[in-house]
Parts: sequence; structure tokens; C-alpha cells
Amino acid sequence: MSVAELYTRYTRVWIPDSEEVWKSAEIIKDYKEGDKTLHLKLEDETIQEYPIDPKANKLPFLRNPDILVGENDLTALSYLHEPAVLHNLKIRFLESNHIYTYCGIVLVAINPYEQLPIYGQDVIYAYSGQNMGDMDPHIFAVAEEAYKQMARDEKNQSIIVSGESGAGKTVSAKYAMRFFASVGGSSSETNIEEKVLASSPIMEAIGNAKTTRNDNSSRFGKYIQIGFDKRYRIIGANMRTYLLEKSRVVFQAEDERNYHIFYQLCASAGLPEFKDLSLTCAEDFFYTSLGGDTSIEGVDDAEDFERTRNAFTLLGVKDSHQMTIFKILAAILHLGNVGLQAERDGESCSLSRQDEHLHNFCRLLGVEHSQMEHWLCHRKLVTTSETYIKNMSVQQVVNARNALAKHIYAQLFNWIVQHINKALYTTVKQHSFIGVLDIYGFETFEVNSFEQFCINYANEKLQQQFNSHVFKLEQEEYMKEQIPWTLIDFYDNQPCIDLIEAKLGIFDLLDEECKVPKGTDQNWAQKLYDRHGSSQHFQKPRMSNTSFIVVHFADKVEYQCDGFLEKNRDTVHEEQINILKASKYPMVADLFHDEKDPVPIAPAGKGTSLKINIRSARPVVKAANKEHKKTVGHQFRNSLHLLMETLNATTPHYVRCIKPNDEKLPFSFDPKRAVQQLRACGVLETIRISAAGYPSRWTYHDFLNRYRVLMKKRDVSKKEDKKLACKTLLESLVKDPDKFQFGRTKIFFRAGQVAYLEKLRADKFRAATIMIQKTVRGWLQRLKYKRMREAAIIIQRHTRGHLARRLADRLRKTRAAIVFQKQYRMLRIRHAYQTIRKSAITIQAFTRGMFVRRTYQKMLMEHKATIIQKHARAWLARKHFVQFRSAAVVVQCYFRRMKAKQELKALKIEARSAEHLKRLNIGMENKVVQLQRKIDEQNKEYKLLTEQLSSTTSTYSTEMDKLKKELERYQQKKGDGNQITSLQEEIDSLRLALEKAHGERKIVEDTYTKEKDMLRRRISDLEEENVLLKQEKEELNNKILCQSEDEFAQIAIEENLLMKKELDEERTRYQNLVKEYSRLEQRYDNLRDEMTIIKQTPGHRRNPSNQSSLESDSNYPSISTSEIGDTEDAIQQVEEVGLEKAAMDMALFLKLQKRVRELEQERKKLQSQLEKKENDSKKTQVIEMKNEMDLDRDTDLAYNSLKRQELESENKKLKNDLNELRKAIVDRVAQNNSSNDVHDSYSLLLNQLKSANEELEVRKEEVLILRTQIITAAQQKDAGRNMESNINMQTSWPNSDKHVDPEDAIEAYHGVCQTNRLLEAQLQEQKREHEEEVETLKDQMETLREEMEKQQEVFFQTFQLSPEAQVEFGIQQEITRLTNENLDLKELLEKLEKNERKLKKQLRIYMKKVQDYEADQAIIQTEKRQHELNRQVTVQRKEKDFQGMLEYCKDDEPLLIRNLITDLKPQTVSATVPCLPAYILYMCIRHADYINDDHKVHSLLTSTINGIKKVLKKHNDDFEMTSFWLANTCRLLHCLKQYSGDTGFMTQNTAKQNEHCLKNFDLTEYRQVLSDLSIQIYQQLIKIAEGVLQPMIVTAVLENESIQGLSGVKPMGYRKRSSSMGDNDNSYTLEAIIHQLNTFHSVMYDQGLDPEIIQQAVKQLFYMINAVALNNLLLRKDVCSWSTGVQLRFNISQLEEWLRGKNLHQSGAAKTLEPLIQAAQLLQLKKKTSEDAEAICSLCTSLTTQQIVKILNLYTPVNEFEERVTVAFIRNVQAHLQERNDPPQLLLDFKFMFPVLFPFNPSSLTMDSIHIPASLGLEFLNKV
Repeated sequence: MSVAELYTRYTRVWIPDSEEVWKSAEIIKDYKEGDKTLHLKLEDETIQEYPIDPKANKLPFLRNPDILVGENDLTALSYLHEPAVLHNLKIRFLESNHIYTYCGIVLVAINPYEQLPIYGQDVIYAYSGQNMGDMDPHIFAVAEEAYKQMARDEKNQSIIVSGESGAGKTVSAKYAMRFFASVGGSSSETNIEEKVLASSPIMEAIGNAKTTRNDNSSRFGKYIQIGFDKRYRIIGANMRTYLLEKSRVVFQAEDERNYHIFYQLCASAGLPEFKDLSLTCAEDFFYTSLGGDTSIEGVDDAEDFERTRNAFTLLGVKDSHQMTIFKILAAILHLGNVGLQAERDGESCSLSRQDEHLHNFCRLLGVEHSQMEHWLCHRKLVTTSETYIKNMSVQQVVNARNALAKHIYAQLFNWIVQHINKALYTTVKQHSFIGVLDIYGFETFEVNSFEQFCINYANEKLQQQFNSHVFKLEQEEYMKEQIPWTLIDFYDNQPCIDLIEAKLGIFDLLDEECKVPKGTDQNWAQKLYDRHGSSQHFQKPRMSNTSFIVVHFADKVEYQCDGFLEKNRDTVHEEQINILKASKYPMVADLFHDEKDPVPIAPAGKGTSLKINIRSARPVVKAANKEHKKTVGHQFRNSLHLLMETLNATTPHYVRCIKPNDEKLPFSFDPKRAVQQLRACGVLETIRISAAGYPSRWTYHDFLNRYRVLMKKRDVSKKEDKKLACKTLLESLVKDPDKFQFGRTKIFFRAGQVAYLEKLRADKFRAATIMIQKTVRGWLQRLKYKRMREAAIIIQRHTRGHLARRLADRLRKTRAAIVFQKQYRMLRIRHAYQTIRKSAITIQAFTRGMFVRRTYQKMLMEHKATIIQKHARAWLARKHFVQFRSAAVVVQCYFRRMKAKQELKALKIEARSAEHLKRLNIGMENKVVQLQRKIDEQNKEYKLLTEQLSSTTSTYSTEMDKLKKELERYQQKKGDGNQITSLQEEIDSLRLALEKAHGERKIVEDTYTKEKDMLRRRISDLEEENVLLKQEKEELNNKILCQSEDEFAQIAIEENLLMKKELDEERTRYQNLVKEYSRLEQRYDNLRDEMTIIKQTPGHRRNPSNQSSLESDSNYPSISTSEIGDTEDAIQQVEEVGLEKAAMDMALFLKLQKRVRELEQERKKLQSQLEKKENDSKKTQVIEMKNEMDLDRDTDLAYNSLKRQELESENKKLKNDLNELRKAIVDRVAQNNSSNDVHDSYSLLLNQLKSANEELEVRKEEVLILRTQIITAAQQKDAGRNMESNINMQTSWPNSDKHVDPEDAIEAYHGVCQTNRLLEAQLQEQKREHEEEVETLKDQMETLREEMEKQQEVFFQTFQLSPEAQVEFGIQQEITRLTNENLDLKELLEKLEKNERKLKKQLRIYMKKVQDYEADQAIIQTEKRQHELNRQVTVQRKEKDFQGMLEYCKDDEPLLIRNLITDLKPQTVSATVPCLPAYILYMCIRHADYINDDHKVHSLLTSTINGIKKVLKKHNDDFEMTSFWLANTCRLLHCLKQYSGDTGFMTQNTAKQNEHCLKNFDLTEYRQVLSDLSIQIYQQLIKIAEGVLQPMIVTAVLENESIQGLSGVKPMGYRKRSSSMGDNDNSYTLEAIIHQLNTFHSVMYDQGLDPEIIQQAVKQLFYMINAVALNNLLLRKDVCSWSTGVQLRFNISQLEEWLRGKNLHQSGAAKTLEPLIQAAQLLQLKKKTSEDAEAICSLCTSLTTQQIVKILNLYTPVNEFEERVTVAFIRNVQAHLQERNDPPQLLLDFKFMFPVLFPFNPSSLTMDSIHIPASLGLEFLNKV
């Protein structure tokens, strides 16, 4: 592969840039060998010609493909060089906000200057147990790698954290410590992590200071060793410190500060306890004001000082010692302000006796003022013969004073570190350790002195160790893969180290110059120039003779020689130390005590020795060499050698902290500063070493899957070996064999080869794409042309037809128009003729008629004139009469209208009130009744009138007949004409009278009919009005009811939700307390075991440390002790109390019970308040019904309360009498041996007791009935009075007082009430039936709709497919249906076989029982002849009538517990009744209750509970055993409830079961104990199941390819750490999880566990599956892709199908998978436009904002054809999600546990029907 093949057009490269360090560009013209320039186009479209040196031929660096950008591991990049590393870190940091990146074995950590939610306990759990390469880079991954290697290789580990000041070293070390404390599981007595964190404020106060680069810079290094035992649990820790910057105590540069503790002390000087320190503000002291500004923005020194004091208290520092520490610090400040007065000779000086600061210094340290004043200005010179006292100059005194201040501070620093180590000390033997080194990085300032020289020397040593370790790992990898390798050349900084530490090196020359009496910094610098001037790592500055340059591995550093000798000597005069030793304060004197082996003055000692001594054991001989002790440089060199020996003996892990910018801006990246640190920390050296070998590594399987597209079809064979196929492919593609090597399991590539292969692959895809596009475009164009041609032919055909049809239509229309014109003209002329003719005839007729009419009108007018005159006169007379009559009528109408209006107004006023509606009904009904009566009366009158009229007509007709006969006789007799006339007159008068009578009758009939019609109309109007009023009343009542019901329902729902939420929270807290109690009980057992061990092994005692913080799943803090002796005190207390009493520590449990009772009382109060509100609202709604309901309820309540009181009193009396009778019988039995007398007396007493009870019951019922009758009579009387008053008030209407009778109203009211009740009852019944029918119909409709939707979906799917696919799909559907049916049949067959086995087993048991029974009968028959008759009767009764009780002796209780609980295996009782042990235990309890033996009940229940706990402790990882005892414990709890005698638990009992209830004892408290035990067993069950399932989840749900071939093309990933991979990689499939779930479900189901508990357990397990899978998804970049989303959704659907198959879909388990479902959908959704962002926000409601953003940041395209998620899109999603109030938590707490509920589930079995198999060995139990 030549250069010309790489540097072609469109290739992207990196070119240097002054601002961004490296800039991207694209080649626009192919490069050829010999070209002097390279034509480039920058990202801003600028064209640039890049010059190339023809001699060096150095071309710009090539850029990696986009698919590799953002990789987790920098060594996975194809091109390994500085710009690629910088760009990858920048992309990850700015776009994805990932602060961690791997670089081989190094973790690069960039300080985000912002709090990130990635360090919680859930993240620790997510990284625990994972391989380093499986998860995203994290400090926890490095810590887990160290922990796993320690446990696997049994070798000590080290984590080396380095970086610049402000890069985040201390924070990284702290998080690593937190991880070890969590996974290491320190016990509560030795919680090292908390103690180390408690020491952080102290170490920051005394060891950190403000510098120009960091406000909280650590000015010392520390190495913390965390010790582990053989079980790899934390047992202790130790801290070593290195190179405290003591010079900062007496000198600070500009804009820097002294150590924080001085400013904190000055800020708190106003406190009362600090008045004796005589402190003021920090500006007043010389040692704290040298740097200028004494404050830090955003830091409150007083608050920090309070935290420091609290930390001292937590670590056990006494208040007196704290005050002494503060006095020493204040004394240092006062020492810096001591004034010096120079004498005239300049060789001496003096101090003022009145110096207040010197006086305060001596007072605070407890030393003599005169001695300190003298020896501050003088020094002692000791020779072999004499001792001289010499004056010192002002400069010498200042140097001595500063040295004393630095020494005092260093000693105090060491004392505090020593005390921290004491707090972290343990006596348990350490098996291994992990060290965390938090050390300063490479430093270079404008002025570099002795401290920077030592720091950079330490970094040189660490870099050498780092380079050799990286080189070693590379070579080990090559040897492991068995590939040939040559020695990799890497930068060796041994010459630079030799320059510093070798013989006659910089340190040796410095020590030699320090020994010279008058040695100076200039002389030392000159010696350096002379000795090392020719060294390549040493240079002399051109413009200075007092400085030198050392060429370090990171950069050149110029050091100023001024102060080197003084800092290296660190001279402190012995006389001043002796004065401090004589201090009256013991702590001050202890700081300067001698040891046998004097340790030089340094900030840290060797090993665990932290005290520093300056004085020799032989003062006479060593006094002369006091100044020639070991120098600071020598001490630091020795401590560094010790550190390197420790690190070389361990396996190192590296964390390099990077400071992204100097302004401390969050997520801001400065490339210049980043590159500078990358060069200094060795990251680029790692890249260079990797690039020198074979950095890119692929397994054969992954390589073949990705690059098989480059092979030809004939070369691909399924039978061919993958290794041979890869070799054939590479040899054909890469001609240079040195560019790759074939290892045992991997292929190794040189740098750039993978990018070249990617280029070939992209070119192949591009060519294939072009071919596909060409073919498809041609096919599309041909298809388009065919469609256009066919369309043109069709258009032509239709156009021609249209034209022909239009011509024919025109011809037809022309002919039709001519015909129309002809006919129209003819009709128009004919019509005109006919019109003229008709007009002439009409004119003639009208003319003739006019003349005739005129003549007729004239004659008619004359005739009418006379008539008009006649009628006019009559009309005038009538008009006059009518006017008078109408006026009278009008007056009457107006008067009546006025009266009617008044009545109408009154009626409207009455009608407006809602209460009047009811009264109006009664009034209307009464009026209707009255009107009906009135109609009846009028009908009667009408009948009377008709009868009178008929009688008069009959009399009249008879008289007429008589008169006619008389007239005829008279005419015949006389014939006189005068009489005839008189008779005629009389007849006329009679006729007139008759006509008058007829008129009156007609008038009466008319009036009657009118009144009758009027009354009918009035009745109909009243009825209509009554109906309307009823309707209005019902509407108003409905409105009031609806309104009140809605309001009440809303209030009730809200209160119920609140109560339910509070109850769930309280239940969770209570179950956590139960869990904590079980943990404490376990802790007690461990302490007891430890105590027995201690008793058995006399001598040395060790503190128990077998408790893990991870074992306690409680959310509450565990009880911890801070002192070491607390464990011994606890053991002593256990010994004093006794083991039996401590076995059941009921104190805490009784407190819990008391708390539960209080919560139950609060719940009942709330429920009663809720019921009271309901009753109040119902009272306002239905007043009439409530009155009668109150009467009945009060009667029932009175009766029930009286009956309850009587029963309670009688029950107490009967119990007392029964106890007395039993005692009397027992006494008499003891006195009299005759069994017959005892039986007779006992029967006599029983008969008397029975008769007395019967008589008492009769008397009691009579009293209750009498009391009830009295109460009901009184209530009815009061109710009657109230009703009468109400009726009188209601019937006092202005318009109905005259007509309504109160008695009628009462009767009408009662009638209406009764009808209303009947109607309401019928309506409610119909409504209930209707609702039930509607519900059933809705359910049927839902099922039908679901089936129809499924069928429609299947139909649409099949409809969209091709016919062949439809057939195939139909076959698949039929196959799935048949397989489901086969599975169902198989399950049914298995159940039947299982039942058959069970029945066979029971049959064998029954056969054996029959045989035993026959044998027993034979024995009984033989014994019958030898025993008395009463003995035989007793035996027959025992066998005949089994009452469901089992009797045992007290001595057999341990045997019962052992056979039934301790040694029982679930398989023993698998073929019997489920939960058989629980039934047997209850029958034993029932017998103890029957004989009233409370001690036996207590002993049996206590032994049962302890036995169950013992079994569960022994089988703490056996799911079957735990499930078995959970089922039995719950069943025993249900039995105690079912047979407790409480009516609430006896609703489903049969009469036979009610006979089995407990009679004497109330076991409520034991029910609570069993409930708590059930909670503990349930939690253990879930823990066991989670422990089995958790290792399967990630590989089965996320990694397993359920849909084959979907994710076959994987992105080129990072390099997996071989050190963290096990020998056998466990991979699980989804079928394994489903099989395990089936196992769990079948075990729980077969053992009779309640279905509700099974549902809750499955819900908990599914929540854990969701949490673990989602957490892993959020922490892994390689699984965040579209293909993973499809696989994940398919796997979740399989789990949901399992839930439906087991009928568990209503358990809420599917809902717990909602976040994981939405995460899978998020991976599949489109992520481009704003509409996509809105869709994501509306869909992902169960995911938090941080989870959504994290998934989008992690989303990785599978290949280069997918597009990455842009930063703008992620910002758009964040903007849409701003309104959410999501918690800041990123990961789910997979250890969260839902509160469990144990609903009451009574058994349908009776105790006497339960058979006890002989296999249990319970022959000693006797049936009663």
C-alpha cells in the first residue's frame, strides 16, 4: 500500500494550527510522489497549499473514518497520533459530555467543572462485577478491574491518579475509595470509607491551599492502602503522605494563600472559645498576607472551619486536643509577627520584651518566655572540647524563625495523619490491599524552586514505571497470541533520572554543598554547570548563572537555585526544640519526643511511622553533626524509592486527570492546554508505544463478518475455516506482510491498516451503490416511458371518440331545433287567434250583463231601503242595550283580572321556593280529590234535576190527556163557543208555561255542561301542573344529588389516593425496619458465634468483620460504632444477658408493633372521618329517607351494643366459672382416685352449667327485647312529634289553609313516601341489573374487539404480502396455533401424569395406613380383654370423632420441630396437601388452646418461628426451600386469622370450620410476628431469585441475537482488556431467562403459595430485569444502536407473552418494563427534525430527561451509512423536556423493592379432613 493510495482525493488529513493545535482539511487533488505541495480545502471552504519537504517527505497525519470518531478507547483508532487523540477527546467531551476515555490501560479523566449524576450508588452497582471493556469508561470500571484482579490473581493492586493542580485528582481518588467501600462490604464497625471521607475536610484544611491555577490545590501527595481479608472485605486502611510544601507556611507567591486552616481560624476568631488565641483578621498576620488577597470567591472560611471541627470530632479527637491544635496554629501566626531589632554591628539582633506576639506565642505553646526570647536570637556551637553561644544576624534569626514555624507545622501535620491512621487501624490480619495514589502531576511555573524539582523528579520515576508497564503488557499480549515480535523502541527516561539521583547527580551535589559550612546556591549552581554541562538532559540558561534547565520527559523546566540549600537543609536549632519539649501542654511536648531510630524532618515517614524526630540518642557525639543530618532531598528520595517498590510489587492502574481550561468553565475545551497535559501525563507515549506495534486487533469472527464483502463469491465457503478465509482475504488485499500478523485468536494490524480496509470496504459499497442506482434509475425510466406511451394511446383513443360523439350530437340537435321552430311558430299564431276570439266573446257577454245588472240593482235598492229603515231602528235600540251590558261586563272583567293577578303573584311567590314543590303536590292532590268530589255532587244534582224534569213532563202529559178528554166531553155535551175560547186561552197559557219550563231546563243543562267542562279543564290543568312540578322537583333533586355526589366523589378519590400513598410509604418503611431487624438479628448471631470462638480459643481476640454493607438492603443507616472496643462491649453484654434471652430480642420488635398499631389507629381515624363526611353529605341529600333509616339504625345499634355488652360480661363470668370448675375438678381428681365419681361430678357440674347458661340466655334476650322496645317507642314518639310539627309548618300555606285538612295531608304524605320507596327500590334494582348487563356486554365487546383487531392485523399483514408469502404466512400461523395447542396439551398431560403419580403415592400411603390400622385393631382387640370398659370407650371415641386437634407431650416439642421444620424437605410432602406443616402446627396450637395452656402455645409458636429462621439461615440460597416456608408461614398466618373467632375473617367459613376456632387465646401479636417473618422470607426469596437472574439479564436481553443476522455487522469497537476477561465467558439466551422464570413459577405454584404473592414476586423480578437492562444500556455505547433496539423490543415481547401465558398480565409486571420498552423505541425512532424531537418527548414519558439525553448521546451508527445524532437535535430535545420535573437520577435503583402485601386467603379444608403421612415421623402426635 503506497503513499499515493492513501493520499488521494477526498481523503481528510490534519494540519498544524497555531490556535487549535490541529485543524482538519480535505485533499482536493491526488498526491503523487515528488510533489512539493498538497492541495487542501479547509472546513470553511478555504483552499490552501500545504508545503511538503522533499527531503523529509513528511506528509500530514491522516484522519480516522467518521465511524471511529468518539470511540471509548483511543487505541481502537486506526490512525494513532496526537491530532486523532485530541479530536476524539474533544468530541466525546463537548458533544457527548463523556468525561472518561480509555487509552489502553490508562483512564483519561477530563474535569467537567460541573456536578454530574454518574457517581451514585446505582452506578456503583451497575459497574460491579462487569468487565472493563464491557461498559463505558468510568473511574468505577478501573476500580472494579483492580478489585477483580486482586481477587482473581491474589496480587496487590494500585491505582495511580495523577494530573495538574485542579484536574480533579482528589475527587477521582475519593470516588475510587467509595467504590471499594461499597463492593468491599465493610462492616458497620469498620466503615473505612466514611472515616476516610470524614478525614477529607481535615486534610484539605491542613494540606490544601490556593494557587494561581487552583483554589483548592493539594500541596502534598498521599498513598492510601485499603486492606482486605481473605473474603476480600475491607478491614482497615493506612495513609502515607509525601512532600508537604512546608515553605508555604512562611512564604506565598502573588495571588496565592497559605494553608486553609489559618484563614479558617482567623475567620472564626470571634467565637467565645477562641478569645484566648488573640487572633484578628488574616491581613494582620505576616504568614497569611504575603500573597495579597486573603479570601477566595465563593468560599466561606467560617463554614469550612465548622466542617473541619466536626470532622475532628467524628475521628475521635478530643475537645482538649482540638483546642491544643488551634493554639499551635495560632502560635505559628504569632511567631511570624515577632519583631526583630538589629544591633549596630549587624552581626546580632534582639527582641523587644514587650512584644505581644512573642508573649502570645509562648503562652499558647506553654513555654518560658525568657528562654524562647534568648534562643531565637542565639545559637549554640558544640565542639569536642567547648561549647559556644553565638549571636545571630537578623537574616539568620528570620531563617531560624521560619524553620521553626515550618517544623512545628510539619510535626502537627504528621500528628494529625497519625491519628487518622489510628482511626483506620485494624487488628485483623491483612490478606491483600489496593493502594490509591493521589499525587501531584508534572508542574512548571514562571518561578520553579525546590518543591517543583522534587515533584517533577517523582513524576519522572512514575513515568518510567508507567512506560515499562505499558511495554510489558504489549509484549505479553503478543506472546499470548503467539505472534513474532521485535523489540519496541519506547522513550526511556533513565538518563534524566540518573542525572537527578545517580552518584554525583543533582541531589548528591546539593547534599554535598549543604555539608559545606559556607555553601551557597551560586556555588552549587556552578558545580552543576561543571559536572553536567555536557549531559543531554541538562542545560545552562544563557542569561542566568543562578538557574539551570532539566529536560524532562514532558518539557524543559528552568529551576531557580535561590533557596535550594536552605530548603534542603531545613535546619531547626536544637535549643528551640528543647524548649518546646519542656512545654506544660502534654500534646505540644509529645510532638517533639525522640524515638530510637531518628527519622529526618519530612512531611511523611516510612511505613506506618509518622513521627519525626530531630534529636539523636547521644547528644554529645551527634550535636556537632546536627546540621549534617539527612536532608529533605535525601528523605524524599528514600520515601519515593519505597513508594516505587510498593508500586512495582503491585499491579498498577492509571488514571490521568486533564484540566480542560484555566477559567474553570463547565464543558469548555482548550486544545492547547489539553495537548500540553496529554504530553506531560504519558497518554501520547502510550499511543506511541501502541502505534509502534500492532494497535488494531480483531477477532476472526468479527473481522470476517465485517469484511467478507471484500471477498469474491467463489472464495466464500461455509466449510472453510474462518482463520484461513481471513488469511486469504488479507493476503489479497494487503501486499505487505509486515502490516498484519495472525495470532491465536486475533488478527493484529499496524496503524492505519483498518482505515485502509474501511476505505476499500467503502469503495466496494460505493461501487455497488452506483451499480444499484444505475440499474434502478434505468428501470425507473423505462417504466416511466412505458406508462407515458400507454397513457398517450389511451388519451388519443378517448379524444377521437369524444370528437365523433360531439359531431353526432350537434347534428341531432340541429334537426331537433328545426322541428321545434316549426311547431312553435304554428302554436304561437294559433294561440293569438284564439286569444282575440275569446276576447270578443267576453266583451259582448260582459256588456250585456252590465245592462241587466243595472236594472236589477235599481229594483233591489228600492226594495232594500224599506228593510234597512226597519232594521236600523231595531239596531239602534239593541245597540243602546248592548253598550250598557258590555260596560258592566268590562267592569266585572277588570275587577276579576285584578283579583286574579293578586292571586297569581302570591302563587308565583310560593312556587319559587323548592320546599313548596312538595307541599304543592299534596295541595294539588287534595284539590284534585275535592274537585272530584264536587263533580260527583254535581252529577248527583244533575240526576235529581233530570228526575224532577221527567216527573213534571209525565204529570204534564197526563194532565193534557185529561184536559183533552174533558174538552171532548164538554164539546159533545154543550158545544158552547165561549167555553172553547176560554179553554183555548188556558191551553195557550199552559203551552207558554211548558215552553218556559223547557227554557229553564235548557239553561240549567247548559250551565251544568259549562261548569262540568270548566272543572274538567281545571282538573287537567292541575294534573299537568302537578306533573310539571314533579318533573322540576326530580330535576332539582337530581342536580343536587349529582353535584353533591361529584364533589363528594372527587374529595373521596383524592383522600383515598392520599391515604393509599401514605399507607404504601408507611408499609415500605415498616418492611425496611423489619429487614433491618432481621439484619441486626443476623448480626447478633454472628457476634454469638464469634463469642463462642473467642471462648474456645483463649488469647488473642479479633474484631468481627464479617458483616457487609451490601448485605443490608435497608434504606436506613445501620447502627455503627466508631471505637474499636464497642465490639467487645457488645459481646460482654451478650454474655451478661444470656444466649436464650438474646435469641429473641423482642424489644425492637415490640416497638415496631407499637408503631404499627399507632399507624393502624391513625388509618382508622382517617377512615372514620371519611365515613363521617360521607354520612354528612348523604344527610343533606335525602332527608325523608334518613329519618326512617336513622330510626332503624339506632334501634339496631342500641340492640347490638346492649347485646355486645351483655355477651362480654357473660363471657367473662363464664370463663371465670369455667376456670374455677376446672380447678375444682383437678383438685378433686387429685384427692379422689375413683374415676367414676369424677365423671359423675363432672357431668353433674356440666349439666348445671348448661342449664344456667340457657336460663341466662333467655333472661338476656328478654331484657334486650324490652330495652329495644322502650327505645323504639321513645324514638317513634319523638319522631311523631317532629313529624306533626313539620307537617303543621308545611301545611300553613296562604291559599290552602281553607281547603287542606292536616290528617289528609299526613295520609297523602305517607302514601307518597311509600310509593317513592317502592319506586326507588325497583329503580335501583333495575339500575343494578342494567349495569351488570352493560358490564358483561362491555367485556364481551372488548374481547370481541381485541379478537377482531388481531384478526384485522393478521388480515392486513397477509393482504399486503404476495400470494406466495400469504401461503407461507398462513402455514406459519397454522404451525404456531398447532404448537400452542400441543404445548397446552403437553402441559395438561404433565399435570395429569403428576396427579397420577400423586394419587399413586397417596394410594400407597393409604394402603400402608390401612395395614397399620388393621394391626392397631388387632392390638386393640387383644387389649380389650385386659382393660376396663371406660378405657375401651375412650379409644373408640378418639378414633371415631376426630375434632381437628393434635396432642403432644411437652417433651416431644423439640422432636416435633425437628421432624416438621428443621429436617423436613419439600419433596417429602410434595404429594400431600399443600402447606401440610402449617396445618399440623395449627392443629397442635388448637389443642394447646383447647386445654388452656398458654405456656405451651407460647413455647410452640416461639420454637416454630425460631426453627423456620434457622432453616432459612441454613438454606439462604435455596429457592425451593425458601418458597416452601414462605407458603407455610403464610398459610399458618391465614389459619390463625381464619380460626381466630373474629367475624371479619369468618365470612367464608363453613359451620364445621367455625367449630375449629380458637376458644381461649388471642394470638394477634403472634400474627404480627408471623407477618413480619413472612416479609423477611419474601425478601430472602426475591434476593435468591435476583441473584440467579441478574447474571443472565445483560447477555440475554441486550446482547443475545434473538433475531439472527440483524446485528451481524458490528461497529469497530474498543479493545477488550484481556486481564479482565475470565476463562469462560458465560452467555445466556432469552430462553434461559424464561426457563428460569418457569422454574420459579412452578415451584411457587406447586408449593401452594398464594397467587397474589406470586404476582408480587414476578412483578419484583420484572422490575429488576428492567432496571439492570436499562442501567446497562445507559452505560454502554456499543448497544445503543437501531439493531439493538429491534432485538430488545422483540425480547421484551417474549417476556410479555410469558406473562400472558401464565395469566400474570394483571400483576403489574408488564408495566415495570415500560422504561425499557420506551428506550428500545427511542433507539428505533427517527432523530432528525423538530417533529421527531416532539415525538420522542411525547413517547418517552417513563424515561427521565437525563436518560433520554444519555441514550441520544450514546447512540452509535452500526455502519457509515447511518447518520449520527447531531448536537443540535439533542439540544432541541432538551429544550422540549425543560418543563419536566424529573429527578436528577440517571440510573434506576435495581435494589428497590416494592412493599409486599399478604391478603387474607382462607382455606376450604377442614382440620379433621387432613391426613398426616407416616413418612413425617410424627407418631407421637395423638388425634383428639
